Amino acid sequence: MKNKEGQKRRKLPAFGIKTHIWLSFMFFTLLVIALIWLFQYVLLKSHYQSMKMNDLSKAASEISQSVKTGDIQFRIRETAFQNSFCIIVTNSQCGYEIGENAMGSYSVLDSDRRNNYSRYIYDLKNRLADSGKKAIAVQAVDGDDSIKRMIYVTTIKGLSGAEHYLFIESSLEPIDSTVNIIMQQLWIITVILLVAAFIITMIVSRRLSKPLVSLTNTAEVFAKGNYKVNFDQAQYKEIEQLSQVLNYAGSEVSKVNELRRDLIANVSHDLRTPLTIIKSYAEMIRDLSGDVPEKREQHLAVIIDESDRLSNLVNSILELSKLESAARELHIQPFEISGKLREVMQRYRVLNERDGYNITLQTDGEAMCAADVALIEQVFYNLINNAVNYCGEDKAVLVRQINKENCVRVEVTDHGKGIPKEQLPQIFDRYYRAPKATRDVIGTGLGLSIVKEILKQHRFLFGVMSEENVGSTFWVEIAREKENK
Repeated sequence: MKNKEGQKRRKLPAFGIKTHIWLSFMFFTLLVIALIWLFQYVLLKSHYQSMKMNDLSKAASEISQSVKTGDIQFRIRETAFQNSFCIIVTNSQCGYEIGENAMGSYSVLDSDRRNNYSRYIYDLKNRLADSGKKAIAVQAVDGDDSIKRMIYVTTIKGLSGAEHYLFIESSLEPIDSTVNIIMQQLWIITVILLVAAFIITMIVSRRLSKPLVSLTNTAEVFAKGNYKVNFDQAQYKEIEQLSQVLNYAGSEVSKVNELRRDLIANVSHDLRTPLTIIKSYAEMIRDLSGDVPEKREQHLAVIIDESDRLSNLVNSILELSKLESAARELHIQPFEISGKLREVMQRYRVLNERDGYNITLQTDGEAMCAADVALIEQVFYNLINNAVNYCGEDKAVLVRQINKENCVRVEVTDHGKGIPKEQLPQIFDRYYRAPKATRDVIGTGLGLSIVKEILKQHRFLFGVMSEENVGSTFWVEIAREKENK
């Protein structure tokens, strides 16, 4: 036992919901801070070079398009001045055939420098050819002033269709100082975010967990058997819905608990009465009528009747338990309902002839339905028995078959005292009886509960209409055969 309890305890969460919420928020904050550091510090240089590469590629595309419009000279000059680029277009022999436009030192190069630069772009042309690509980008460092440069090399075609080489050079701004400034700001932002996140997440986690903790505490009281507790509402929609569901569950459990007590009391009563009668008549046979055949037969008949009643009660309880646990599988098959109702009515001929009842049947003609025939037949018996038990002084019970498009409606009407409106929702509960109801003439008191479980398994609609001092009508709608194909 101790080992099992220890295992159960180890399965419990290590932290409460408040801690989990706080840790989740803090993890999210740290993730955001890590992403900021990654993009603003670690990847800043590579991102800057990537953006510069995109600018050079875009400029090369615009210049290439300008060849078709004939304004390549203007486009080279405009692009160079707007972006601080050095742009050179050469023929295949690296001669300045189309033109050049340079910014900065390249606009005032002396002849030696120009010759050196010509050799450099000739080398770039060969590197492009060797790469087999349409364009390449090369980073270089000027030996004199250590300025980092990026040179974009690609080919374009002139108006004559001849291939030319386009060289676009841009300096790479030194961003080390910018990175240092950003890093200082990131440290400040990191500290502020951590402090703010710590405080905010503590407040938020406390507010979010407080109603759940309250519900848990109330649920513990509820679990100990106090079904009258009230689950407080909260300002959050989901928790409010949960509170409403728990309050409803509490009221239903309270009703079930009351019904359970009533069930035990009623079953005890129904068992005790026939047992007492059986014992009394058995003693009478032993002491008085054992030697008198006529009285002995009468007393034995009473014992047999009461034994049958006990057997019926036990069978009804077992049948209801099977239905509620869905232990009995449905055997759906087609049947003709008007003929089945006539078969059921044959059982009540004795009541009509011997006891003066007026149990009649009205049908709309033949109609094919589909259901578990044995269970539906039991529904008919239980509804008619209930009507017989509570019919009025006229002892009239009307069974009506009404054919509809998708179903057949069967109604059982009596002219008894009726059922108060506030008691209608409980009328199908097991062993429920109106306060003024007398003991059943036929059945065990579980008939309507069995009807409810059978129809719920079939998913058939059912209900009751009643008016006090007028009577009651119990109805059920059974699906036609085509609805179950």
